[in-house]
Order: sequence, then C-alpha cells, then structure tokens
Amino acid sequence: MASPRPKSPRPPVAGRKDEKEESFWEKIGTLGRKKRIKEVQEVQEEGKYAIDSPGSPTAPDLPPEEYALEENEERSMIEPRSYDDPKLRELMAVIIEWINDELADQRIIVKNLEEDLYDGQVLQKLLEKLTNRKMDVPEVTQSEEGQKQKLRIVLEEANRVLKQPSNQMKWSVESIHSKSIVSILHLLVALARHFRAPVRLPENVSVNVVIVQKRDGSLMHRTVPEEITSHYDDLGMRCERDAFDTLLDHAPEKLQVVKKSLVTFVNKHLNKVNLDVNDLDTQFHDGVYLVLLMGLLEGFFVPLYAFHLTPHDFEQKVHNVNFSFELMQDTGLAKPKARPEDIVNLDLKSTLRVLYNLFTKYKNMS
Repeated sequence: MASPRPKSPRPPVAGRKDEKEESFWEKIGTLGRKKRIKEVQEVQEEGKYAIDSPGSPTAPDLPPEEYALEENEERSMIEPRSYDDPKLRELMAVIIEWINDELADQRIIVKNLEEDLYDGQVLQKLLEKLTNRKMDVPEVTQSEEGQKQKLRIVLEEANRVLKQPSNQMKWSVESIHSKSIVSILHLLVALARHFRAPVRLPENVSVNVVIVQKRDGSLMHRTVPEEITSHYDDLGMRCERDAFDTLLDHAPEKLQVVKKSLVTFVNKHLNKVNLDVNDLDTQFHDGVYLVLLMGLLEGFFVPLYAFHLTPHDFEQKVHNVNFSFELMQDTGLAKPKARPEDIVNLDLKSTLRVLYNLFTKYKNMS
C-alpha cells in the first residue's frame, strides 16, 4: 500500500497561550521598524492602485491618456465579478491544496496563486518535483529582469514537458509575471492533468475576460468568456466506475485474489527472462515490464533502442508505457482506457485494467 501523501504544513494559529510574549524592550525596539513597514505597505498599495486602475475598463472617470497603451495595443484582465463564481473559487482552492501537498516536504506554502507564482520560484520547485529533474536556474532573483529570465526558463521546460504547440499556449512570460490569474490557472490545470494530480478538478469552469484596446486614440473594450476547465473523461478527472472500483471499495479480500492471479500470470512469462514480479502496485509503473511482457506474449524481440530499459524520469516512463500500449494495439487489443500517466503515477486500478486485458487474451497461452 502506498504511503500516505504528505500534507501541506499549516501556519500557526495566532493567539496561542504558549507563544512567547514580547518584552517591553523588544516592543520599544520594534516600534520604529513596524512603523516603517506600515509606511512601505501603504506606499506599495498606492503604487499598485496607480498601476492597476488605469487598466480597468470599469473606471470611466479616468481619461484615455491615463492608460499606458500604445495604438492598437491590447490589455486583458479577468472581470472582477468572476472572482465571485463558486466554481472558480473551488478550482483555485483545489489547485492551491495540490501545490502545497506536492511541496510540503520543502516547507513551501502557497496562499495566493497570483502573488506566489508570478516570479517563477514556486513554479520551478513544482516542476522539479513533478519531473524529478533539477533545473539550472538561480535560486533567488530580486530584479524584475532576473525574475522574467528565470520564468522564461521554467516555462520553456513546462512547454517541453507538456508538448504544447506554441500557437495553442494560453500563458506566457509576460502574462504570468503580470499576475494574470487566467494564464496561471491555464498552466496549472495543464500540469495537473498531464501529471494526473490526485485531485478532482471542477469541470466547465469559465470566467469573463475584459479586453481593452486602444484604437484611434480611444479605448475600446469587450468582454469574452474564457474556458479554464472543460468536461473530462480521463481517469482522475472524471472516471467511469467499473468492476475494479467495486472490488476496491466493497470487496478488498477478493481484490487480493485477482492480484494473485495476475501475478501468477505475468510471472509465468517474465520468468522466461529471469524476471519476477511480487508487487503489482509498483513494478509496472515505469513501463519496462509491460514492454517485455508484450514481446514474450507475442513471441517477438523488442529492440532496446525503442524504449528506455532504465528510465530516469517521468517522461521516459510515460514513453515506455505508451510504447507498450502501441504494441497492444498492434496485436489486436483495444486501446487501454487508462492513460500512460496513470500507470506511471502508480494508479493501481489503471495497472489492473491493463494487466487484466492481457490476462483475458493470453491466459491459456503456455
């Protein structure tokens, strides 16, 4: 059984009795610093308002010259009322919980997607955790140019992993760094689905996006709907229940019998090349045994250059499982319902479904 997922650390609750109280001298010593901090925060809020409010199409009292837009330039932003949509708020909460659970061992806590992800730091850590591959970027960057450079490297890696066509990308360095919640959510939803995050994303979440354009010196704006999530049929997002769901939920003792039968079946053939399986939960997740098993069942040699015999990262494992699925289809089996990512992510039901299909066809084979 897989070990329980680490949960994200929770910030301490304020007002606990066992907290150490500030001494009189500590309070005196920090008065000036706290005052300066408050002044800095007020200046930052004023600056933020000065930057954001010119771009708001809902502020008709601002003259066009206040907008920092060139002729024919566009600026888009989420309509404020969209933040009140319960489905959008649920999506953001689910995404935040997923990120915090993934990064719990690094003591990283995300509270606000726009404020915590725009500079690329958290995105870097999340992508490294998901791909199990270290990225060559500076750990801390303070300047805006340094943040954008780091974010550019992180997004290039994300786009490579997601195999996202450039004309279909709904995020960019500029949009992420400008804290566009729409772009940030598009990226995170794509990552969650690609790596089969163990969460259920709310379906059919959409927001209204206001697009402002400067034409002939005047500001024109229009509102368009933007779909963030759609209807999902793949495992982990929306799952059609089958016999394995019933076994896992209501008859775990019978599930052990099924697993024992499948272990006997695969070992009957893998033993021919001195391989042995004793744990279905983990030993098929990299795709190697699936590829070799297909070659043994069909009596053909699988060239070693066609798959990764010792896969080192998520992508290589996905390649192996996907290749085994192609071999299954070449031999007349239906395309497996599970995604390769499901197998790699140790989803037991997905592994059982695939192996049971092989068992059904080849169980009488000597």
